[in-house]
Amino acid sequence: MQISASIAAMSVLLPPLALALASLSAPQSPTATERAAAATIESRIEAIRAKAGIPALGAAVVALDGLQGVWVAGTRRAGGTEKVERDDQWHLGSCTKSMTATLIALLATRGDLEWDTPIGECFSDLATEMDVGYLDVTIVDLMCHRAGLAPNPSDLGRYYSDARSLPEQRAAVARSMLRQPPVHPPKGELLYSNAGFILAGHVAEVATGKSWEELIRTLLFEPLGMTSAGFGAPGTEETCDQPRGHGPEGMPVKPGPMADNAQVLGPAGTVHMSLADWAKYVQLHMKGCRGDVKVGEITLTRETFARLHTPYPGPEPSYGYGWGFAKQPWAGGDGTCLGHNGSNTMWFCQTWFSPERGLAALVTTNDASTKAKDAVDEVTKMLLQELQWPASAAAR
Repeated sequence: MQISASIAAMSVLLPPLALALASLSAPQSPTATERAAAATIESRIEAIRAKAGIPALGAAVVALDGLQGVWVAGTRRAGGTEKVERDDQWHLGSCTKSMTATLIALLATRGDLEWDTPIGECFSDLATEMDVGYLDVTIVDLMCHRAGLAPNPSDLGRYYSDARSLPEQRAAVARSMLRQPPVHPPKGELLYSNAGFILAGHVAEVATGKSWEELIRTLLFEPLGMTSAGFGAPGTEETCDQPRGHGPEGMPVKPGPMADNAQVLGPAGTVHMSLADWAKYVQLHMKGCRGDVKVGEITLTRETFARLHTPYPGPEPSYGYGWGFAKQPWAGGDGTCLGHNGSNTMWFCQTWFSPERGLAALVTTNDASTKAKDAVDEVTKMLLQELQWPASAAAR
């Protein structure tokens, strides 16, 4: 399903892919055969890209014990000659959402906020203005799309020209959204809401006095060594030094304000980074399924990761903390896998990971057309269904 914003649409989780993973083998030092296989993967990705007629595709596979490979094919822009490179940066859209939830987990662990505090207490200055329907809504409800909020602020477009700081803009979004009655009763059915994650990010801002951008950079990206991470469309307008997103007509869009959603939407989906850095983040979550993990000065416990990896106890579809949940044969164990996709209508990406296998695939493109999404699906299936990967240490 797809959610339309007033000026751009952020993608939500697509229906589960019908995937099956071949049996896993123990890791070995790379052989000539394996190096040839890696080249074959890239050639297959290039064949998928060429068949779809899209500018570029990128993919990575990561296991508990590290990155298994990064492959790219195509050009940074349609009609251009600049080839995509393995360390290029890609816009991740709504795959930002689980990162915001992970930031909230870091802050809760540090004692800056509590999971179950009603948002009326988080936004004490709005308590008398807030519709009574939100009195029991918590940050958990916001991050599980169960707060009853509309998908997007109705006036999102005006924030392109808003000169206020981003925390001030998000405060304005909170005031505007919470004055309106819920679209449907909170804590019930899922209503995918970018607005909910904007508010969750602003809870972090109110609790710390720092912007969401500063918090996620210093508490999550930097400790994990995600040096390529940034916000908005990557690259510069003057030179095509990074992949560029493409509009509905297939034309490349130069980096700048109109190459992404308004910055106020950050906690819901404005992050960009390289595939290798994205893999570091997904690897963090796979490690958290096995035990406590230190992120900078903060230790996230296995119990905290279990919270982040548990769907909200409400009606289907299963969703929680920026992750969708599915049952697939390739995932091992009881078949549970977690994933999400993301798009700002100019890029598209998706990731799936298996807690049992300790294995994940990440695939992205700088196009958001139907043919681009189909190509991403095809690459994902190829990586998880047709290829063998080293078993993780835990699986061994």
